[in-house]
Amino acid sequence: MLQKVSLGPKNIDKYDQVCNEGFIDELKELAKDLKGLRLCHINSTPFGGGVAELLLSVIPLMRDLGIDADWQVITGDNRFFDITKSLHNAIQGAQYPLLERTTERIYLNNNLGNAKELSTDYDVFIVNDPQPAALRHFCEERHAKWIWRCHIDSATPDEYAWQFLRPYVEEYDAAIFTMQQFVPQDLHVPVIVNIPPAIDPFSPKNLHIPRKLCREILDNQGIDKNRPLICQVSRFDPWKDPFGVIKAYQIAKEQEPELQLALVGSLAGDDPEGWQIYAAIHEEAIKDPDIYVYSNLTGVGNMEVNAFQTAADVAIQKSIKEGFGLVVAEALWKKTPMIAGNAGGIPMQMSGKLGNYLVDSVEQCAEKIVELIRNPQIGAELGVEGKENIRSNYLTPRLIRDELALAKKLLK
Repeated sequence: MLQKVSLGPKNIDKYDQVCNEGFIDELKELAKDLKGLRLCHINSTPFGGGVAELLLSVIPLMRDLGIDADWQVITGDNRFFDITKSLHNAIQGAQYPLLERTTERIYLNNNLGNAKELSTDYDVFIVNDPQPAALRHFCEERHAKWIWRCHIDSATPDEYAWQFLRPYVEEYDAAIFTMQQFVPQDLHVPVIVNIPPAIDPFSPKNLHIPRKLCREILDNQGIDKNRPLICQVSRFDPWKDPFGVIKAYQIAKEQEPELQLALVGSLAGDDPEGWQIYAAIHEEAIKDPDIYVYSNLTGVGNMEVNAFQTAADVAIQKSIKEGFGLVVAEALWKKTPMIAGNAGGIPMQMSGKLGNYLVDSVEQCAEKIVELIRNPQIGAELGVEGKENIRSNYLTPRLIRDELALAKKLLK
């Protein structure tokens, strides 16, 4: 049932040009002490989600540092992923609707089946999010250190869902959360650390593309490059509030009638709910020829996402709940001004003047859209500040350092 993800090589020395001076040398020194460490990251999908985005870079770079790192993906049927999507939402605070014993049995049986196929020939396992959280319970081999990594806003989980999941999480040696505020108060794990995610500046989605080429790419997608464009890049997920974005666009368009909106999303294999949201957004979009909806299944890949984030006049991430929001860091890295929901891990990326564009309502979002469309010089200043914040704090080598430092601590 488990699938090992094949990945090409990456070179950590390349990152020396974007990280703080001396950082890569320090990272190499840390990795030298862990040379040959057998580490396995586990999640529930090889594409379409933020965790997959992280691991596409983290695993090859760890290997270049001398770590024997692998990435394995659990598998399951539609029933399992329906249940884990509800569990995922519930840990973020939604009401948990699946109270029958049968649903718990499906979740546990799937984890058991995957655990039976998991090689225990590793020193450290990092298990990502609720979907595979029970793996530790079913793995009899106990010599390895096990880390549970929670990427979502778990500050106020549904009580029933959390009490179901908590005993399995408490079997781990350590837990990672993006922020201290996300740690449930009743969680008892020997080591709890806060490690925010990061972006890879050299991934196809984040490489520098000349603005002229970006506009040509958007022109090929039907966007009028001579009119203002706002864009939200996200999974098709109710927590990302795509319908709130549409409403904010409609309000702003009353003052800026030339405005266009692009909703660029990804559909992941472990997210059946995303297909329903995608269909509903399409129904709304056909009412307005200036609303465009794109996905990874309609020919919009990393290069196109890069172009949208680079060429948009304003990027939006109007999340209601958000573990971190990698797309915020991606847009800021490209010096694109960002308006975002004042939720979860987003504010940590938007400090200083950027924080003036954190919003709590559709009306605030619309107001900020109009302000930035009419004052591009403000957007340019925000772009410079945003890129420096991401460069200093949220690039992949820093994430690798934090994970390896935790592994070293546990193995002492």
